[in-house]
Amino acid sequence: MNKVRKIPLRKCVVTGERCEKKQLIRVVRSPEGVVTVDPTGKANGRGAYLKNDPAVIRQAQKTKVLERHLETAIPDAVYEELLKKASA
Repeated sequence: MNKVRKIPLRKCVVTGERCEKKQLIRVVRSPEGVVTVDPTGKANGRGAYLKNDPAVIRQAQKTKVLERHLETAIPDAVYEELLKKASA
């Protein structure tokens, strides 16, 4: 009997839609307060997910939705890295 594996779903903090984890990019605030892009999805700390779409990332930057979710200021370098990943 084949066991059906559950596909992990996560919610994009901008669009509010539930997507497969693979279609999203995770941004994490470490316990030390450092905000980074988490390509593995396993980094320690508080995470928020964004859809892998440049328009969604720009929207997040404009509305500061990530700053509210992670409860800290987010440097422009993080958004630049997100945009690079999304366009790749």
